[in-house]
Amino acid sequence: MNRGLDEVGGEILVVSQFTLAGSIRRGRRPDFVGAAKPEDAEPLVEAFVAALRARGVPVSTGAFRAHMEVELVNDGPVTFIWDDPPAREPTADR
Repeated sequence: MNRGLDEVGGEILVVSQFTLAGSIRRGRRPDFVGAAKPEDAEPLVEAFVAALRARGVPVSTGAFRAHMEVELVNDGPVTFIWDDPPAREPTADR
């Protein structure tokens, strides 16, 4: 965690996934209203990959808007789990 990607000879895998923008604040079924439209998102992903490559970072990519299976091994000192509790519903006394 104290060394940069260049220091460890690392690479980056960029896999776009709209579900990362999903919200489950209103129940079990996520909504994706925060996700960008594909025609807006794809150029952003491409620009991100181009910026990384311009800095000399080795980058592999997935296929935009394709069904993909990605397997990984968490290899490191920590794993972060995002646990965002649901928003509280307003009540009549507030």
